Amino acid sequence: MFDSLTLVFRLQFCSDSEDLFADYDSFLEDSSLLAKLDDAEQNERQRATDQLDGKHDEVLTDSILDAIGTRNLWRTYRPASCSSNRKSETRRRGVDCRTDIKPRRRLTRRRRSVADQLKRTMIGNAVVPAGVSRTAALKETVVSEEMSVAVQAMETVSTETPDLGPFYGLPTRVKDLMMDLRGISSLYDWQQTCLNLDCVQQRKNLIYSLPTSGGKTLVAEILILRELLCRKKDCLFILPYISLVQEKVRGLASFGLELDFMVEEYAGSKGRFPPVKRRNKKSVYVATIEKAHSLVNSLIDTSRLEDLGLLVVDELHMLGDGSRGAVIEMTLAKIQFMSSKTTEFYQFVKVNDTIYEVDPKEENCFKFSRLLSFKYSSSMQKMDPDHIIALVTEVIPTHSCLVFCPTKKNSENVAQMICRYLKEEFLQHQEADKAMLLRDLKDGGNGSWPTTTLTSEERRLLEEAYSRGTLCLLTCTSTLAAGINLPARRVILRSPYVASDFLKRSQYKQMVGRAGRAGIDSVGESILILQDKDRSTAKSLVCAPMENCYSNLMMDDGKGILSLILSLVGLNIASSLQQLQDFLRWTLLFVQQQHLCVHKSLTEVLQQSLDFLKDKDLITAELDGSNLKVTRLGKATYKGSVDLTLSDLLYKDLSKGLEGLLLNSYLHLVYLVTPYDLVPQCRPDWMVYFRQFTLLSAAEQKMSAAVGVPESFVARKAAGQTVKKSVDQTVVTRMYLALVLFWVLKEADLWSVSERFCLNRGFVQTLLIGLSWSKCWFVVGFLQELEELWPFRALLTELTRRLSYCVAGVMEVSGWNLWNFWNPKHGSIDGSFSFVSVVFQMLLNEKAAALQEEVDDLLTNLQTFLSSEALRGFLLLLLFH
Repeated sequence: MFDSLTLVFRLQFCSDSEDLFADYDSFLEDSSLLAKLDDAEQNERQRATDQLDGKHDEVLTDSILDAIGTRNLWRTYRPASCSSNRKSETRRRGVDCRTDIKPRRRLTRRRRSVADQLKRTMIGNAVVPAGVSRTAALKETVVSEEMSVAVQAMETVSTETPDLGPFYGLPTRVKDLMMDLRGISSLYDWQQTCLNLDCVQQRKNLIYSLPTSGGKTLVAEILILRELLCRKKDCLFILPYISLVQEKVRGLASFGLELDFMVEEYAGSKGRFPPVKRRNKKSVYVATIEKAHSLVNSLIDTSRLEDLGLLVVDELHMLGDGSRGAVIEMTLAKIQFMSSKTTEFYQFVKVNDTIYEVDPKEENCFKFSRLLSFKYSSSMQKMDPDHIIALVTEVIPTHSCLVFCPTKKNSENVAQMICRYLKEEFLQHQEADKAMLLRDLKDGGNGSWPTTTLTSEERRLLEEAYSRGTLCLLTCTSTLAAGINLPARRVILRSPYVASDFLKRSQYKQMVGRAGRAGIDSVGESILILQDKDRSTAKSLVCAPMENCYSNLMMDDGKGILSLILSLVGLNIASSLQQLQDFLRWTLLFVQQQHLCVHKSLTEVLQQSLDFLKDKDLITAELDGSNLKVTRLGKATYKGSVDLTLSDLLYKDLSKGLEGLLLNSYLHLVYLVTPYDLVPQCRPDWMVYFRQFTLLSAAEQKMSAAVGVPESFVARKAAGQTVKKSVDQTVVTRMYLALVLFWVLKEADLWSVSERFCLNRGFVQTLLIGLSWSKCWFVVGFLQELEELWPFRALLTELTRRLSYCVAGVMEVSGWNLWNFWNPKHGSIDGSFSFVSVVFQMLLNEKAAALQEEVDDLLTNLQTFLSSEALRGFLLLLLFH
């Protein structure tokens, strides 16, 4: 902005007498055009002379420009809005602005060449003042200067410098926003040290870890803001779960609105591949693990990876977490290859009535802390032998508490038990808000009460109530520890087991890490309830070092490394076995190959993987293994993020579907996009299956029989009879799931469909949102590279749109609940109303940015046209008309 203002100021002080073009005498970068125009002018002058029978002395010589019309040329190159400015400018110089449009007899006899006329016209156009207010310009200048100071400070900082600039290398505006939006006025010592590390200043990689979540994300956010504002680069923030992505988007939205950058969500079905390329704004992409990998692939594929300046991976220990860990490793390896005081926290265990503090320095790991004293009646002692009520009531309702249970059923029973024996004073805590919450839950549940299996809307309501303090106690399973951010003063682990399996060290750390969140509680504590038999085992759980983190590229029969190889070849990163070996040096697998490749070398693993991909017709190669290339199916597989072990099956199903595609309903299309990976989790109720099958039309039943599920088979299964003819069980179960989705499409009512098929709402919602909706997007991406399947592109795009309407129907109560959340009748509107306002403003800004991009594209195309052969032809056409 500062540079453009300077340019405008300079041009405003240029006079008509100055030759801005000097010796470079053509704005079209081609002096031959003016020569042609001069020749045409001479010819025109000679023709006029001949017609006037020698009276050439009276012929005025503005020639061709007079024929075209100076006024028309001026209007062609200059906006109408500058006419008044030109009049005032010419009057200031003592020139009559009507001179150019007077009749020929009042013009001077001075000859003016075409080049002079064009120069004058362009100078007049350049004089147009910018429509920028002085206040806005000055404000922008101040910010730009402060940003320059910050950038210079970052470049010259030394280890002795405690601060990088106004606010750790950022303008003071960011510091003010941190205070206004987050209530953060200063950082912990360790955070300051982290931001001042040499590796951070030298733009090297950084890994940092704390025993509890005591402000790690704030360091990452400051580094992200530096990259966005100072270095003008995009950033990628990877989080493990959709709920965490959505929470982080909400947290960064206000900063994006105030500091003029985009916050883009890449989770579920959200996100564009490749992302929108913006000229004037930078973006922070907040993505789940899988979406982040697809985003990086698209950036590499479109040669835009250099736009990415910073990558942040939260929960990095998930590198050792099965297939998702393999995806993280692939993402990090590709990026590396292509771009060559905390909260006090106490841990306790409880055995019988004694509470011990965990202290690794002690010989037995446990140090006596206190005896638990709480007056229990005989009935309470029988119902609560572990004294959970006593532990809970020590902190609630003033502070929050989480109770982790080994199973969902146990979690529900513990909650009912606690509520039964709580005193009246606890039940009266924010009673009105609790009543409103229960009403919203009941309204959102179509008249039924929520159970342990919750929909995303029910979870959102409970999370918001907990964050506001309406709920001060939650009983939950271990999945809550990593799924959402619900801090607590005290975390109680009901048992050291998850189902029947003893806790892993990483699981234990995740759960106790919910306690003592920075900025919320000054103290956090966890209490693990043990039986005597588990005491010795628990010592290693609470005191042992963290388990080793291993690469998961070899998990599931090497599915991870197969996917990695396919994308490397498809993205032209590697085209030979040697280049693949070079790339693997950037992976965790290479470092750990002695542990993970015991029976065969990494080279042998690569060769076997290549053979598998060739057998699947996903890649091709020369006889010597060189010149690796992806096939169309292979390209469709990695671009659509389709499981490569199922890509050929998907292709066969879609190809077969074209032979007898049923288009009088959505059933056939729904079946084709029903995910394969949900089949093992579903066991059809045959009576329900048969009942719903009979409600189908004759054409729909015929389609079902064509894919392998005839009515006779379903009827026999419902009647409990033996079926002699073998049927593919995967096809049968997929058709059952397709029927569930089909009824959701017809009724757009998750609750009635759940009752119809005797399934819980959470499962149906997972099927609708988490799998089929996103799977439909993946299949659409898969089809982009397969021309023979072109009819499905428009059909599945429409199906995706219909599925999105169903999602909106499932969530239709959200808007009303959100209104209740910040409605002045029910309480304060400060935080919630601000968030709603920020969301709408962000959406408006994104729309405005998109429109501005379109305008910029049009101007760029116009500029290209003005410097093209087309314009030359256009001008010559005008000359001879």
